[in-house]
Amino acid sequence: MFIDEWRQAVVDKDDLDMIAHGSSATLPVAEPELHDFEPDIRTFYADVVKGLCGDVKSLPCKYFYDAHGSQLFDDICDLEEYYPTRTELGIMNDWVDEIGDLLGNDFRLVEYGSGSSLKTRILLERLKGLDLYVPVDISRSHLQQSARRLSVDYPNVPIIPVCADYTSTFALPARDKGERTIVYFPGSTIGNFHPSEAREFLTRIAEQCGTGGGLLIGVDLKKDPAVLNAAYNDALGVTAAFNLNLLTRINRELGGDFLLNYFEHNAFYNVFLGRIEMHLLSTVKQNVRVGGEIFHFDEGETIHTECSYKYTVDEFAELACEAGFRQMSVWTDPNELFSVQYLKVAE
Repeated sequence: MFIDEWRQAVVDKDDLDMIAHGSSATLPVAEPELHDFEPDIRTFYADVVKGLCGDVKSLPCKYFYDAHGSQLFDDICDLEEYYPTRTELGIMNDWVDEIGDLLGNDFRLVEYGSGSSLKTRILLERLKGLDLYVPVDISRSHLQQSARRLSVDYPNVPIIPVCADYTSTFALPARDKGERTIVYFPGSTIGNFHPSEAREFLTRIAEQCGTGGGLLIGVDLKKDPAVLNAAYNDALGVTAAFNLNLLTRINRELGGDFLLNYFEHNAFYNVFLGRIEMHLLSTVKQNVRVGGEIFHFDEGETIHTECSYKYTVDEFAELACEAGFRQMSVWTDPNELFSVQYLKVAE
């Protein structure tokens, strides 16, 4: 559904707090136009049934991000054990001017999986050639809230949010003649794709960007497994709650009857495959109903909910090249835990 005109925003308490603490925005503020391609409940149900019918039970990690799941992920990003967010923020702050020089002028910035757009604020504040910001996220409520806040804080930057599953086909807003497309894909989300899937996904991005376009992407690097295992098994149990919330969502939206106290969060680094694996482990023998389907679990059987592949800089450069990109620049932190990379569509 397209909203043809910007609507007058109802400024919520958080917006008022930001304005009271120094925002230069003037009330009233126009709410960003939403392009809505949110997956419907039938797609969610079909994906869940398909995953639970597999020889190895699995669920797509994109369904973590309902409103509560998105908030839990924001909480994960603040955890002491979870290094990616603060490390990437440090890299962005240190190198944003050089990044801006590489990106140039006259482009729109399309962010996949924008979430709270925390890292994007660095770009919105410092990039000189930005014509339009297009955040894309699967969680409509989280997306609208974030876009509204950004429009208050950056009233001179046009913002058009798109609610969509960015792994599927969806339409971006029309671009001006001569305007280039730069996709921003921060975090370590590219690691959630198996390498062959990542290659296909990057190929689609290259096609979407077109000639002169590029990709600014966060890529988690291979490192001491102890650091990785701690990052996905935090002492406060926030990651466990994030993982289990997927079952809560299935219960609420699809009529499931998962008993959460019979499942446990299980995450570990698979050295052979170079990836973190997240699972939900059944602690008892049980049957679970989702809609009209019944699924049997043995004690100790798991649902594979997420992979997070880690790369060396050279490994990712090879993957990007196969997808039609050329690695132009790589920035890392002093400990080489994480990288931010700029890839340009190959001529």
